[in-house]
Amino acid sequence: MFTHEEARDIVARIEEKRVIMLPDALFGQLSSVVHGVGMLLLVEKIDTAMPERVNDSCVILDGIQDAGNVGSILRSAAAAGIKRVFCAPGTAYAWSSKVLRSGMGAHFLLDIFENVAADGLIARLDMPVTITDSHGATAIYDCNLSGALAWVFGNESAGVSQLWRGAVTHRVTIPQPGGIESLNVAAAAAICLFEQCRQQR
Repeated sequence: MFTHEEARDIVARIEEKRVIMLPDALFGQLSSVVHGVGMLLLVEKIDTAMPERVNDSCVILDGIQDAGNVGSILRSAAAAGIKRVFCAPGTAYAWSSKVLRSGMGAHFLLDIFENVAADGLIARLDMPVTITDSHGATAIYDCNLSGALAWVFGNESAGVSQLWRGAVTHRVTIPQPGGIESLNVAAAAAICLFEQCRQQR
């Protein structure tokens, strides 16, 4: 909830802009929120220049198609102190309404780069590339994650693409004693990022 002063400041800022009243039917088509506040804002998308070198931990989304998964990973990344997220072609649009809702404000704590080709990004990375793999990988709790890592999370069904597999330094697995075959990619990403946080404390 906003304080009275914060709410007054928001209203003042809105009144400085162009305000358009829409019929209910048109508003309903534009808004994807069922129980909203009856207001839409058009905000300019944040654009950041691609860095020449990447030497802090980052997240690479390799063709993750589900918008809810993308938003959840962005939220976990921001909470874990990650500053940059690179989205490969085929990844859900980071600024779509569903990703924005799932991200819960994470977009404004991250530099997000879209349609980033693997070969161009691999050449800029100054850290090990790490993926999750359920076959023959080292348990994540037995890996040294204390340094900077480029975490690559792959497509929900196909996994990490061949280009990224060729650049891998570490393959980690998340032990699942309950016998489930695999985790949702957003859940796996959260576990990985916060295990790195735990080791870096």
